[in-house]
Amino acid sequence: MSQVQEAEHASELATQALAHHAENRDQECSRAIKEAISLAPNNPDVKEAFDKISKDDQQHQSVLYLCRRFISERDQNAGREAVRYLKRSASLPSETAKECMEVVIGSEDAIDQAIRNDILAGLLREAPAAKKFLAKRLQESRDNALFEDVYNLGSGGANGIVTVVLDASIWASEAEKEACEREMFQYFLAKLLEVGDEHEGRAVKGIARLLSVDAEKLQDLIDDECFDAILTCLDERNPVEVRTQATLATAKYLEASGDRGQKALTNFVVVRVAKQTNEDLVLAFSAAAGVFPVAPSIAAALFLTQGFLEGLIPLVEKKAKSSKVEKATLIMLNAACIDTACRDAIRKACTKWLQQIHEKAKVSDSSSAADIAAVILAKLQDPSSASNGTEKFNSQSASDLVADLEKLMSNEDAGRRQSSIEGLAYSSVNPQVKQRLAQGSSLRELQKVLATSRPGSSLAFGGLTIIDNLTRYLPNLSEEQKRISQLKAYANASKPTVQVDPLDEDAAVTGRCKAVVSAGTVSTLVSISKTLSPASISILFNIILSLSRTASLRGTIAQQGGARLLLQNYTLITGTSDTEVKARYTAAHALARMLISVDPALAFTGSLSLTSAIRPLLSLLTENSESHSQSPRDLLPTFESLLALTNLASVPASDVAETIIRVAFPTIEELLLSNNTLIRRATTELVCNLVNCAAGVELFANGSGDAERRVHILLAMADVDDPQTRQAAGGALAMITQFDGTVAAILARERGVEIILGLAEDGSEEIVHRGVVCVMQLVCVEDAATRQEAQLTVLGQGGDRILAAGCEKYSRNEGILEYAVQALKALESS
Repeated sequence: MSQVQEAEHASELATQALAHHAENRDQECSRAIKEAISLAPNNPDVKEAFDKISKDDQQHQSVLYLCRRFISERDQNAGREAVRYLKRSASLPSETAKECMEVVIGSEDAIDQAIRNDILAGLLREAPAAKKFLAKRLQESRDNALFEDVYNLGSGGANGIVTVVLDASIWASEAEKEACEREMFQYFLAKLLEVGDEHEGRAVKGIARLLSVDAEKLQDLIDDECFDAILTCLDERNPVEVRTQATLATAKYLEASGDRGQKALTNFVVVRVAKQTNEDLVLAFSAAAGVFPVAPSIAAALFLTQGFLEGLIPLVEKKAKSSKVEKATLIMLNAACIDTACRDAIRKACTKWLQQIHEKAKVSDSSSAADIAAVILAKLQDPSSASNGTEKFNSQSASDLVADLEKLMSNEDAGRRQSSIEGLAYSSVNPQVKQRLAQGSSLRELQKVLATSRPGSSLAFGGLTIIDNLTRYLPNLSEEQKRISQLKAYANASKPTVQVDPLDEDAAVTGRCKAVVSAGTVSTLVSISKTLSPASISILFNIILSLSRTASLRGTIAQQGGARLLLQNYTLITGTSDTEVKARYTAAHALARMLISVDPALAFTGSLSLTSAIRPLLSLLTENSESHSQSPRDLLPTFESLLALTNLASVPASDVAETIIRVAFPTIEELLLSNNTLIRRATTELVCNLVNCAAGVELFANGSGDAERRVHILLAMADVDDPQTRQAAGGALAMITQFDGTVAAILARERGVEIILGLAEDGSEEIVHRGVVCVMQLVCVEDAATRQEAQLTVLGQGGDRILAAGCEKYSRNEGILEYAVQALKALESS
């Protein structure tokens, strides 16, 4: 092997060594770098790889050194440095990870268990070898001593146990994994059952995580005592984290255990209600409240059991001195409002008591009870749940309730603000409340709440729901839908007809939309959009769709970042579920509305190009958000998308038109033949702009059969009754008739020249101008044979007379005169 070949081979080996090093394949790395050094020790690639590997090895050894110092010398600074290293480091070599685990796991008397917990969490996060080490030790452990040691370290240790038993890649077989998983699950249950367990949240989190993955395999290990312990964690006095994990565990167990779990839940509530002690009532009502969001049918069946609700208020009134029982009752009623039947039952049985609680709590400054009662009363006023024969609120009490909820929005207490937003989210479906919120100072307070809400919080979801309610228009019904609605009304003639409230009509909604935009709400929505949950993003899209319905608002919305927000979030939604498809469709529709009226060059600046808007707009030409329904397709989004594409294609010195042609022209051709007049018109206008570029002209003028067919379609559009469609078709024909292929296609059509001459004598001056240009280009075309045929055909159909009449009628229109004179001269010389 020559020196050159040896150098090349050494470089290849150095590259391989670095790859092995990155993958923690220590033996392969060592072999490759040693061979590379033996071949070419002075090769720059070999030196660089050796230095990199040596430096990393020194750092990896340093974390082992730090762990040893922390454990053996109780050096907290060394422990903290090890934690920092693990947070910023890439993965550790296998041997180093194993040695670190040996040091950390093997000691029980470190001076700071929190640091030990963080080191363990970092090792399990960065090194698969650390997971395998812990898995092996857990499997070999003959008692729960190792579990106790790791669990007691902290959340890092407890979470690490769960992570290890759920990671199938580190186990030799599924049987070994399942055996260890069941054993660890029982240890977590035992920790939950311990009296005075100070790590209750840690235990229930481990149970919830394991059940969320393998509930079917583990549910048989949960007996009534264990399930009682899980349900007890739903106690409203527990921290939110504990209740959240308990809710997840409860939901997964009920789903997997079927009737057995449902009976255990019923027994838990019934037995404790029967005891009637304050503690038992709080636990029973907290459990029922916790189950409603995750298993509403099960909770509703229990809640609507004969005698339960009827006896609830008398029972709670007996416990009037216990604020804990009262609050737990209110929390349960609030949760039960998720179910329509439960809401109706609460309205009948509990309204007076709730009003009393609300008023009494306000006087006694019992803010928590007053807030919850206000939220429940707001939910009971929801028009969508109203039914005949139930108790109704008078307008004054409803107005007072909304006023109380509005005041809470500015409260410094986060819990009270949450109650305010939740209550107003329900109250704002009422037209009067919508109007009140839009006209007062509540919009500014609402923006403050949104701006300070935590990422993904329910506070943001509720605030967006309020704005959505303020700005939502009633759906536009097709004629068929109107007829069906009338038939239903006849069938239910005995029921009173519900009239549309004037405050829900379009004019009132538009006024509220203007108020929302004027308040700068769109800027707030843009600022929080990156922190919103998928459900909140969907609501945000609905809001901007409603706001953009008013043409005069579109510029302001775009100026405040609305168009950019829509486009950026559209690209982030990649799923195929009905919810995600509908969200994308709504975002695309809102974007289309804005781009009808706004200069595209101003709407998209910086990293967003004009062409980035094409994909969402094109989706509206084929997709339908109601594709799974029996309703006829709503063509409004398609129409508005065509208008937006037309506006985009008009931007000079851009490749928008070419892009549209390349990816969507077959669809555009189909829409030219639509039965809907507005769709045909908008599509023809789009084509008129597309033929301003070379790619557009090529489609009609290249002399092919497809080009001839497209010209014939344009001629058909130039012959329809709708004048705006004729004008757009005339404009397109004026662009392409300067080419031989187009003129030949027109001459090949039986009525081709007749249609062109029809444009030249149309009643509209704009259309006449376009028609005269077409005639001039027909009779002046470059190819001699085609030109002669065109001239004879035009003369034969009285074209000279039509042109002369046009000159006389539009003698002040220089454009018409200029082209008509040129055409007449060409005809005279033929």
